[in-house]
Amino acid sequence: MAEMPGDGSAQNSALERCLEVLRAAKNDSELFAALLLVTKCARAQELDDSTRYRIFDAVGFSFPNRLFFTKTTPDGCPEYLFRSLGLTLLACFCTDPSLASHPQVINKIPILNETLNISCQEDNNVLTSMVEDAYQCLVGILASTEGAKQLVSGGTLSSLCEAYLKQNHGWTHALRILTSLLTSQPDNCWKKSRNELQCLLVKLSEDFGTECGSHKFHLAEILPVFLPPSPLLLETSWGENCLRHLSKGLFLILSSKLSVAQRDPAFKLAACLSNVYGSSWIMIDGRGEKSKFLSLLVNLACVEVRMALEDPMPLDSRQATATACYALVEMGIQECTKEEGHPMLGDLQKLQLLQVMQEACAAVMYYLQQVGWEKIEDPFVLASVRLLGAWLAEETSCLRQGVIQLLPFLVHYMRTWFQRGVTCRKQLKEAPQMALLSSSWGAVWPGDAIRYQKNSGLLLPQRLCWPYTFNCCQLLHNKRCPTQLATGFLH
Repeated sequence: MAEMPGDGSAQNSALERCLEVLRAAKNDSELFAALLLVTKCARAQELDDSTRYRIFDAVGFSFPNRLFFTKTTPDGCPEYLFRSLGLTLLACFCTDPSLASHPQVINKIPILNETLNISCQEDNNVLTSMVEDAYQCLVGILASTEGAKQLVSGGTLSSLCEAYLKQNHGWTHALRILTSLLTSQPDNCWKKSRNELQCLLVKLSEDFGTECGSHKFHLAEILPVFLPPSPLLLETSWGENCLRHLSKGLFLILSSKLSVAQRDPAFKLAACLSNVYGSSWIMIDGRGEKSKFLSLLVNLACVEVRMALEDPMPLDSRQATATACYALVEMGIQECTKEEGHPMLGDLQKLQLLQVMQEACAAVMYYLQQVGWEKIEDPFVLASVRLLGAWLAEETSCLRQGVIQLLPFLVHYMRTWFQRGVTCRKQLKEAPQMALLSSSWGAVWPGDAIRYQKNSGLLLPQRLCWPYTFNCCQLLHNKRCPTQLATGFLH
C-alpha cells in the first residue's frame, strides 16, 4: 500500500477522515471507495490496535469474503483488484493475534496458498502487493496459538516450497515461514509434505554447496531444521546427493579463515548430521579427502572445546557451540576405535586425533571439577558428562589421576539423576535435539546418567578398566557405587 506524503500529523488527520467515511458507508461501493482511501493513508503494519479494530468494526468479515469470491471486476480495472483489497484487509486484521486465529481468517488459508504462486512481474504493484499481503497473513496466523498446526494441515507447506523452488516474489518470506513451521512441527511437516520437503532440501543443499556469498552462512544456520527426522538421507540416492553438497559446503567453510559468527553454524550443522549418521554423512570426492575432512572437523571441534572451557570468561554464550563440538569429538572417538571394515582414518591420523581429543577431554574434566557440583541441573553439565563417558569407555589409561579426582562427582551425579525416577527417563529422546538445535537450554535437563550414553556405558564397570586399581575400587565402594549400579540394572 502506498504511503501518504507529509508529516505524521497530516497522515493521521487524513486517516481519521477516511475512517469517518468508512464508518458512514451504506453499501459495498461506498465501503470499497473508503477502503481504497484508507490503504492510501497507511500500511497495515503501521496501524495501532485501536485503528485496526475500528476498521474491523466497520467492515467485519462479510465484506472481505465478498471481495474474495467476486469473479468479475469493472472494465479497465486490474483482474485481481477485489482480491487485492480483500487481502489488504485480511493482512490488517492478521497483525492482531486474536483476529489472526479467527475461523474466518483460518478458512482463507487455501486462498493465501494460491496467492503465493501467482505469476507476477516485479513492476506489477497490484500483484506484488497481493503476494506480500498474503505472506503477512501467514505470518500473523503462524504467530497465533494453533497457527502452525493450521498452516500445516491447510497445505501451506507445499505452496511455500513451490514459492522458494521457483524463486517467486517473496521467496525469502517463504523460507522464513518454512523454517518456523519445521522448527515447531517437524514430524507433522514431513508426514504431510514429504515429497515437497525432499525437493526443497535438495535445492537448499545444492545452494549450500555452491553458494559463495553471505547466503551460504544463513543456509548453514537453518539447514539443521530442514533435515528429515529419521535417518533418511543414507537410504536414498537424492539423500546421498544432499549429503555430498552438505559435505562440500561445510568443508569450504571450515577450511577457510572465518569469524566466530560464520563458523558456529557450520559446527552445529555438522553436529546434527553426526548425531544421526555418525561419520557416514561425510561424502567428499577424491582420494583421502574424507579422512582429511574428518580430521579437520574433529581438530577444530577439540580446539573450540578447549577455548570454551578454559576461557575465564562466562561460558553461557558458547554453550550451544561447545555442545555441537562435543558431538563431533564423540564422532572422532567412535571413528578412532573402528577396526572392522574400511576405517576412514589411518593409524597416524588416529594417533594425532587421540592426542587432541585427550586434551579436549582434559578440559571437560577441569570444567566439571570447577563447576559440576554447583550446576547439577545444568544441561551443559550432562552433555559434558556424556562426552567424558564416551572417552573413558574407550581410553582406559590416559587422564587416570584426573578421573580418580573426579569420581566422587561422577558417582554423585549418576545417583542424583537416577533418583529423579521414571519421569526423567521418559524425556531423554528430546535431549539431543535440545543440545544441538537450541541455544535456550530450559530450566532442567532431564536425564539418567547411567543410561544416557549412546554406545558408551558411562560408569559401567565391564566397560571401564581404570576402576580396578585399589584406590578406585575403595573409592567406589565407599560411595556405594556397586549398589547403585545394581539398582540401575534392575530398572
